[in-house]
Amino acid sequence: MPLSMAGTGEPNIIKRIGGKEETRRFLENLGFVTGGTVTVVSETGGNLIVNVKDSRVAIGKDMANKILV
Repeated sequence: MPLSMAGTGEPNIIKRIGGKEETRRFLENLGFVTGGTVTVVSETGGNLIVNVKDSRVAIGKDMANKILV
């Protein structure tokens, strides 16, 4: 399922990252890598704040839909 549908506070394992090559590279630079753990901290208006690699990152719903957990 896409990260945008994940529950708040639940740790999830990243299964796959979709999208174009530049999008995947951008997300990898933020710490979203296959096999990594990501936790949704909060959701506001479709935008997500997530914990990934011991840091908090804000991403839009369109980016969250490309991250499958």
